[in-house]
Amino acid sequence: MSEPSYGDVTAEYLALRGGAGLVSGMNRAIRVSGADAISFLQGLISQDVAAQPGTVVRSLLLGPQGKLRALLWVLIGDNEVVLITDNESAGTVVGDLTRYRIRVDVEIEADPRPVLELWGPESAATLAAAGVASAPGWTQTPRGWVAGLPQDALNRFFVVGMELDELVAAGAVRCGALAASVLRIEAGEPKMGVDVDESTIPQESGLVPDSVSFTKGCYLGQELVARIDSRGHVNRHLRGLMVTKNLLPPTGAEIFSDGKLVGVVGSVGESLTLRAPVALGLVRREVGPGEGVELRWEGGSVMATVRELPLDDLTHS
Repeated sequence: MSEPSYGDVTAEYLALRGGAGLVSGMNRAIRVSGADAISFLQGLISQDVAAQPGTVVRSLLLGPQGKLRALLWVLIGDNEVVLITDNESAGTVVGDLTRYRIRVDVEIEADPRPVLELWGPESAATLAAAGVASAPGWTQTPRGWVAGLPQDALNRFFVVGMELDELVAAGAVRCGALAASVLRIEAGEPKMGVDVDESTIPQESGLVPDSVSFTKGCYLGQELVARIDSRGHVNRHLRGLMVTKNLLPPTGAEIFSDGKLVGVVGSVGESLTLRAPVALGLVRREVGPGEGVELRWEGGSVMATVRELPLDDLTHS
């Protein structure tokens, strides 16, 4: 588990945004291997994994009714795939995949090694200083692997097989969960169990464009996703919330518009760049970007403005 901070949240935020911040303890790696690994996952997760080995894609694991089960990054090999998901979802992923492993040549195992993460525009240079070649996609190293995430505003690399001290010696700054959460909010990245959960339809999350293939064929939960894409809509959307006063609402605060409950606050944090408390929340579709809402919780309330995501363009730091 990542520490909230290693002493200076502001310095950590600046490293993650403009340098090379080192985060650990937030995600787990799950290895799916065997002759049938690619075809097995092709029928279970939302993204097309029949891609060139070395490719990294984003995907979703859904339940039979099309609701979210886990958010995934997928590292594609020849007869091996590595799934990266948050700590809390790792057991769900292993359990669901194991349940559907019937008469196939597939092995599923959680990698016991820690997943280190480098965030920021200096991440590739930091890896080079540590003696590791890096590039977009999944690259094997003598002791493990490095995965550069494609089209990622946070400039992230996942690293397995290196020590924290090696990356710190190469110039990375240890960063905790508080600073990382703020950047995630700014980028509009939901966290499973906080911003979205097992009642969430994929289209509500904002992740469908990068996480779902509409051409690859059937997968678990596909029917609902395809039906909404072709002729439907969802009643909620993941939105950003810009708080109008320097008062941080708690996760779980209720969102009201004209006295009507229209959503719930998820992740919250203090944005140094936007100079305001910020949050993510699933908000009913009739409340659009630019509209004012009231956030209420026991003992407090504050006004906020609904915003499209991302809240900030991290590619221009």
